[in-house]
Amino acid sequence: ASAVHHDRLEAGEAQEGDVAAGAAYAKQVCAECHAVLPNEQISPLAQAPTFQKVANLPGMTEMALSVWLQSSHPTMPNIILKPDDLRNVVAYIESLKSKD
Repeated sequence: ASAVHHDRLEAGEAQEGDVAAGAAYAKQVCAECHAVLPNEQISPLAQAPTFQKVANLPGMTEMALSVWLQSSHPTMPNIILKPDDLRNVVAYIESLKSKD
């Protein structure tokens, strides 16, 4: 039974994003326009919301973030994230949610 549980655990982990990898990706790719660090108040591009603000939007779930990041936006470059990068960035943004 433990071998089955172990396999299930690994499969589940494969779907989980890596917060640290997401942070590194955000700093490298997203920080040109967005404030990506916790508690940063102003993005380099004024109209780009901070990642903290995005994380705290009502109804902003992992699924909503994934869909949003895969949709083109008129004010955002059409960046195509690889599935692992997408999961990692979503996990990072989720980690920025206020713990109220």
